[in-house]
Amino acid sequence: MPVKTEKELSESLRALWLKAVSAIELRNFDYAISLLQEILKLEPEFLTGRQLLRRTEATKSKSAKKSFFSISTAPIGVMKAQREIKKDPRTAVEMLEEVLEGEPYNRQANLLLKEAAMAAGWSETAVFALQTLLEENPRDVKVLNELGRLYHELGDHENEVEIYNRLTAINPLDAQSLRLSKDASARASMKRGGWTQAETYRDLIKDKDEAISLEQQSRIRLTGEALDQQIAETYARHQAEPENLDFARRLGALSEQKDDIESAIRWYQYAVDVAKGADTGLLRKISDLKIKCLERDIVTLEEFLSAQGTRDNVYAEKSEQLRTAKVSRAEILIADAQERVKRNPTDLQLRFELGENLFTAGRFREAVPELQRARQNPHARLKAMNVLGCCYGELGMLDLAMKQLEEASQEISSMDEMKKEIVYNLGLVYERMGDMEKALGCMKQIYEVDYGYRDVARRVESSYNPNSSLS
Repeated sequence: MPVKTEKELSESLRALWLKAVSAIELRNFDYAISLLQEILKLEPEFLTGRQLLRRTEATKSKSAKKSFFSISTAPIGVMKAQREIKKDPRTAVEMLEEVLEGEPYNRQANLLLKEAAMAAGWSETAVFALQTLLEENPRDVKVLNELGRLYHELGDHENEVEIYNRLTAINPLDAQSLRLSKDASARASMKRGGWTQAETYRDLIKDKDEAISLEQQSRIRLTGEALDQQIAETYARHQAEPENLDFARRLGALSEQKDDIESAIRWYQYAVDVAKGADTGLLRKISDLKIKCLERDIVTLEEFLSAQGTRDNVYAEKSEQLRTAKVSRAEILIADAQERVKRNPTDLQLRFELGENLFTAGRFREAVPELQRARQNPHARLKAMNVLGCCYGELGMLDLAMKQLEEASQEISSMDEMKKEIVYNLGLVYERMGDMEKALGCMKQIYEVDYGYRDVARRVESSYNPNSSLS
């Protein structure tokens, strides 16, 4: 069943909705929660309301003082709801919302909410329940697998691909996730291209012997002369049938085997044009190859600069090339992240990735709101605060930059890699504000534990020479 939107609420429920939003702005969380729960009892498919309810509960939970002697009643509430699912899943959902009011990230309650929502026919709420758990822990493999299966069951193959890609990023040796990702990508392409009427993909090609040949060729990893011969033969077929998508795909794959990334990108792009953009798998392949190309350039340039003097013209030229390559990579990643955020607007890890890439591309104002939201994810919080502080600094808001980085630094007790980066950036902000004593203090904190960190040694040691400046 489709979710209800704010416009579809009755006049009385819309009035409650506006009151709830106002209460949240005034940080009257208890009142807002009671209003949102009332709305959801009458309109359980109002997904935006459920999302705002969970966000409010999470904010309230973080700000509440924890009692050492408090005992969770969630297990009892979950057991009661579990008994209710078969009889009345709608009531079970309401019971679980009472549990989640006090513990919005409770694992068992959210997993059971997924089951109850599916039983009630509210698939979007089921997805949201699993996304809530991933908001707290984006690397929860069991929940990611559960969400992947749910997307598969719902026929949402594009999001299914995204989930299995996240699993392979966590564990590149996860063969099952890699296989499921490829299967989902194929299904998504078939759905987009209207191919689902064919019994097999071979039915899509007029010459079935040719289809079998292409299938066999794709299984072989060619090299040297054999690879060049295949490219020449496939190119001849392409010239005879320039609109045949399979030949363009094959030429892209062969060019990739040859490690001719530029040619592979051109052929895959040609295939995308023939398919009129319907094949999302090809679009992702082009994006991946462009990033691969840029990352090669970045590694080469970084190696060159590390062995080069900083004073000559070549160094300045290569530095600019490195900066341009990083910005180009960030722009590609931004487009990809924006698409993923559009599909999963509540995933705060994706919000952080988008904000970080916007910052790298120099789009600081656009990065700020994404990073501000990402701070709510406990797993991305410190990284988001660090980049957000740097954003403020780039925008000339040094007081906000200082406040953000000081707060982030205080949340880490040991001088690990994350704290070193935060403290270093804070020192640079102090320096720009003219507070040289605090700037030097930051550098000394790092110097005491890691002599070789960036240019900290030079900064600290030069401060003991009255004829040297900190910078």
